[in-house]
Amino acid sequence: MSIKVLLIEDEVGIRTLVRKIIEKNEGFSIVGECDNSTEGIKLFNKLKPDVVFLDVQLREGDGLSCASIMADINPKAKLIFATAHSEYMPEAFLVYAFDYLIKPFNVERVNHTLERIKDLQKPDEKPTMDKIVRYEKGLEKLLVKSKESMSFVTVNDIILIQREDNSTVIYTQKDSFTTSASLSDIEEKLDKDQFIRSHKSYIINLSQITKILPYGRWTYIVKFKDIDKDALITSEKYEEIKKMFS
Repeated sequence: MSIKVLLIEDEVGIRTLVRKIIEKNEGFSIVGECDNSTEGIKLFNKLKPDVVFLDVQLREGDGLSCASIMADINPKAKLIFATAHSEYMPEAFLVYAFDYLIKPFNVERVNHTLERIKDLQKPDEKPTMDKIVRYEKGLEKLLVKSKESMSFVTVNDIILIQREDNSTVIYTQKDSFTTSASLSDIEEKLDKDQFIRSHKSYIINLSQITKILPYGRWTYIVKFKDIDKDALITSEKYEEIKKMFS
């Protein structure tokens, strides 16, 4: 199955160039094109693309706001900014940009990005043994298996869980446990009243939060007691927590 791509760019010449580069890469198909954010969001909802190439400055609206909405709709979509404005790069990554390409494009640079996307689509060839995370009922523990070890983690001791270097790390006050299981795998095993998926890369223990502070335009940073680590939380999840405690 081909990787679906949506193009959002108000310069016809640039859109044509990006289309030609993508069409020369096997495994990708362009499912839609437009020149403004309103139409882009409509197409995103309708076509459900895997990848979106978009400019920061559009004929109507702006790419950063557009990307923020798309990231909320589907955090797994790979948002790639293709723009002449390098100064927006920090904000782009706060809305989960997969990559940031500066005009005029280096064709090889774009090809490299497309190859990285294809690599991520490949099935995981690692043994399934190191992906097991199971909740042991009655013991209130997670059984976490890695390649070299098997650990029993007390659920109430978990402060946060995050993605790091293509692995998932579970943090307690004194220890950390690494597994190749996805955050979604672990999220399914946890109590939804105690743990929340605050961001595509984080799960946090609500009882361990001490403070939430602004961090960028659409993101907040979470501080915890008993551990010198932070987590990110989206504005949407931030509002959910406010309602929980109101």
